[in-house]
Amino acid sequence: MRVLHLDSGRQMRGGQWQVLRLIEGLASSAIDSTLLAREASPLFQAARALGWHVEPLTLGRLAVEARRHDLVHAHDARAHTLAAAVAGRKPLVVARRVAFPVGAGVCSRWKYGRARQFVAVSQFVGRVLVEGGIGPARVAVVYDGVPLLPPSEGGRVLMPNGGGDSLKETGLAAEAARLAGVRIEVSTDLERDLRTAAVFVYLTRSEGLGSGALLAMSAGVAVVASDVGGLQEALQHRATGMLVENSPAAVAAAIGELTGNPEFARSLGAAARRRVRERFTVDRMVLDTLNVYRQVLS
Repeated sequence: MRVLHLDSGRQMRGGQWQVLRLIEGLASSAIDSTLLAREASPLFQAARALGWHVEPLTLGRLAVEARRHDLVHAHDARAHTLAAAVAGRKPLVVARRVAFPVGAGVCSRWKYGRARQFVAVSQFVGRVLVEGGIGPARVAVVYDGVPLLPPSEGGRVLMPNGGGDSLKETGLAAEAARLAGVRIEVSTDLERDLRTAAVFVYLTRSEGLGSGALLAMSAGVAVVASDVGGLQEALQHRATGMLVENSPAAVAAAIGELTGNPEFARSLGAAARRRVRERFTVDRMVLDTLNVYRQVLS
């Protein structure tokens, strides 16, 4: 099986990490992958450094490579549009990570009709697709997979770098930490910084799943997350994390409870790490995606 992956992202965010982990996992199953990505993007550079077959994402290259592969996997909305326009009759698999409603216009209907199968990052996103007119048989749920990090040893309170995403509530996190009387730090390298964290604050107005929250869970760090979208599938309130409404008082109360009761925070973190091991591993993500490919090609 030969798979052509498309990603047009300019930054290295959750979706790009999933592409990188997926290609690596597929290689261990003897699946030949080619990645087309923006030449200056961190994903392009990371894939090249790892020795994967990666080429610049252009219309011409896409047209050529689509003919050489068995199926095309578009990993973001722009890649979906390009593949729908250029990839011809090749089976098209589209990753759907966002919780936005499906457009109702003519162009949107054409674009979504072109995909053979959608891979939703959560049940929540899957329901959004079905509500937008996508037949349930064309929607498969494949959760993100994250590496199992060493258990954290530290007391820092972290929040992710919003990366310019207007949906991320970084200002709310900072205000809540101030109310709680706690210093919160912005992480630009989660895998590094989670080693010494006790609490991770992940706030957003909309979320498909929350791979940053999953990464914190894998390190056994207690997560405070917005009670929205797919985060309700990643976390179980007061069992593997804290789900809160997006208000300064509610977030501050959760942060204060965890920092004031380290034993409770550690118990949540340990349970969260077990949940990642059971449901959100890279191996499971790769296997579930490979099953989608086989179904599409059968």
